[in-house]
Amino acid sequence: MFAVLFGFHALDTSQFILGLASLFVIVNALSSFQIYGMPMFDEMESHYTRRFKKPAPWWLRAIVRCMFTYGCYFMAVAIPFLGIVAGLLGGISLLVTLAYPCFMWIKMKKPKKYGISWGVNWVLGVVGMILSVMLTAAGLYVVIDTGIKASFFKPQ
Repeated sequence: MFAVLFGFHALDTSQFILGLASLFVIVNALSSFQIYGMPMFDEMESHYTRRFKKPAPWWLRAIVRCMFTYGCYFMAVAIPFLGIVAGLLGGISLLVTLAYPCFMWIKMKKPKKYGISWGVNWVLGVVGMILSVMLTAAGLYVVIDTGIKASFFKPQ
């Protein structure tokens, strides 16, 4: 990503702006893992709480979160060709980000049927589903068109 950014914009953009854009990319990557990892962290903590009938201590929570993060990092290093199927996986998981919250809000809040908030959430949920189907189809096309070269522990 950085090679593309610096390759195309090195001559017409200041170094400060390019550095700032690079910093934003790094911050986004580091914080998005925490956001999408939080449901998994909560699930692991709830298993501990159910099994031992007490809340997990802070040091155990820190160790479990670090081990989960290391496991994800290991998978990223061990299976680097997952980037090829990122569009396919992103299309499948896009429903959780775009469509599911809209329908969940309708189910939980029970707004007036055919009201403004009911209609907006239905429209956004359906648009999210359509975008998810389109992204999944595009990701599948890319996988079929380019193929997958499996290379474990060898970045491409």
